[in-house]
Amino acid sequence: MFLLSSSVVPASAGLQSDYYLREEIPLPPGEVMEISSIALMPEQKIAVATRRGDLWICSGAYADDLSKVTWKKFAQNLHEPLGMFWKNGSLFLTQRPEVTKITDADHDGLADSFETICSDWGISGDYHEYAFGSEPDKNGDIWVVLCLTGSSDADADWRGWAVRVTPDGKMIPTCSGIRSPGGIGFNASGDVFYTDNQGFWNGSSSLKWLKPGSFQGNPNGNKYHKLANLPAPPDVTNKSRVLAERLKFPIFTPPSVVLPHAKVGQSPTGIACDQSGGKFGPWENQIYIGEQTHSQVQRVCLEQVKGLYQGAVFHFLEGFETGLIPIRLDQQAGILFAGGSNRGWASRGSKPFTLERVKWTGKVPFEIQTMTANPDGFTLNFTEPVDPATAGNPASYAMKAWTYILQSGYGSPEVDPATPQITAATVSADKKSVRLKIDGLVRGHVHHLVSKGVTSATGQSLWHPDAYYTLNEIP
Repeated sequence: MFLLSSSVVPASAGLQSDYYLREEIPLPPGEVMEISSIALMPEQKIAVATRRGDLWICSGAYADDLSKVTWKKFAQNLHEPLGMFWKNGSLFLTQRPEVTKITDADHDGLADSFETICSDWGISGDYHEYAFGSEPDKNGDIWVVLCLTGSSDADADWRGWAVRVTPDGKMIPTCSGIRSPGGIGFNASGDVFYTDNQGFWNGSSSLKWLKPGSFQGNPNGNKYHKLANLPAPPDVTNKSRVLAERLKFPIFTPPSVVLPHAKVGQSPTGIACDQSGGKFGPWENQIYIGEQTHSQVQRVCLEQVKGLYQGAVFHFLEGFETGLIPIRLDQQAGILFAGGSNRGWASRGSKPFTLERVKWTGKVPFEIQTMTANPDGFTLNFTEPVDPATAGNPASYAMKAWTYILQSGYGSPEVDPATPQITAATVSADKKSVRLKIDGLVRGHVHHLVSKGVTSATGQSLWHPDAYYTLNEIP
C-alpha cells in the first residue's frame, strides 16, 4: 500500500511526447525494409542495411522536413548484416558468415569493393545462426557474438561464443556461454556488453558483460574450446542458480542487469551508450537497450561492485511502429535512430518494418535518474528535487526480490521469492536523492522497487515508478 502525506492528488507524470518526439522516417516506396543495421556517415547521411541483404544510403534523416528524405541503394545480396559502422571511407558489416569491408572505390554512389576481413567461424544454414557485430573497440577490434544453432545447439564452429576480429583479420575466441544475442555495444568505459534472450540456460533476458575470458552461462557451445586449445568452459549444474554456479566457477560472469521477462520486454536487441553530454536528456553514460517484442527502448544505469557490473533497468521509450533491432545514438546531434522488423516474431506496432528517430524536447521528466547499491539498501538519485513528505516516507515504496533457475530447459519462472522491508527513507539536503534503508537484501536476486508514492517538490508523480536492480554483490 502506498501512502501520501497530503490529500492532494499528484500531478500527472506527463506524456512521452512531452519529453521525447518520435518520428517515422519515410522509407523507399515499394521496398521491404526490415532494418537490421544502422551506421552514421559523414554529411549527416545514414547507412541502413536490411535483414534481406540490401544496403541503402539515406539523406535528409536529420532535417526538420522528413518528407524530403532521399534513398539510394548502395549494395545488395548481403547475408543478414547485424552490425555496421563507417570508418575511413568504408562501411564495415558483420554478416552471418563474415566481417566485410565495403567501399565505393570509384565514387559513383555504388559499392564496388567487397573485402572479406574475417570468416573464421561456421554456419550450418540454420535460420537462427545470427552474428551481431560491434563498432571497433579501443584496439580497433570488432566484437562478434555468435548465436547458437536453433538457439539451443552448436552445429557450426564457434557457435555460442563471442570472438574478436582484429584489424588484420585475425579471429580471437574471447568468451563462451552465449545463447541468443540481440545486440552488442560498449559502455562509457569501453567495456563490451551484449543482450541475451530468455531460453535454454537463460531464466530471463539480460544485459551481459563480455569480460575477456568469461563464461556467460550457456554450456551448449563449450566444445569449441578444443579448436583453439583453450581451457574448457564450466560444466554447470542443471537446475542450479547463477549465484551458486559462479561461486564455483570464477570465470562465470553473471548477467549485469536482468530484464524480467514480460515485465521489461521479452526480446532485447540493440545497445547504445549515451555520451551526448546532455543532448538527449539527463542520462549521461547510461545505456539504452532496444526491445523487439514490445517495440520499446529501456534505460539502464550500471555500477561496479566487487569487480562485477550490476545495476537497474527502467522503462523509457515506447510506441515504436515495429519491433526494434538496431538503435544508434548520434552523440553530437542528440538523435536516436531506431529500426526493425516484426518478421519471425510478432511485435507491437502497426507496421512490419520501420525506421524512426527520437529527439529530446528539452523538458526533463521527473524520474529516478540512478539507483545504486549500499550495504544496507539503495540510494535513489532523482532528476529534480523531491517532496520530502512523500519521498521520505517508507510507505511510499515497496520491494520484492526473486531469482531464476539456471537450467537446460527453456527460461524459468521467478523463484526463491523474498520481500525486503524498507525501514527508512532519508532525503538529502538538496532533496535530489533518497537513501533507502532495507532489511533483507538478497545477493544474486533481482530487486523490484516500486516508488508510486513519491512526488516531486512541484507535486508531480514519477514518469516511470518501477526499477529492477540486479544485486550481484552487496557492497
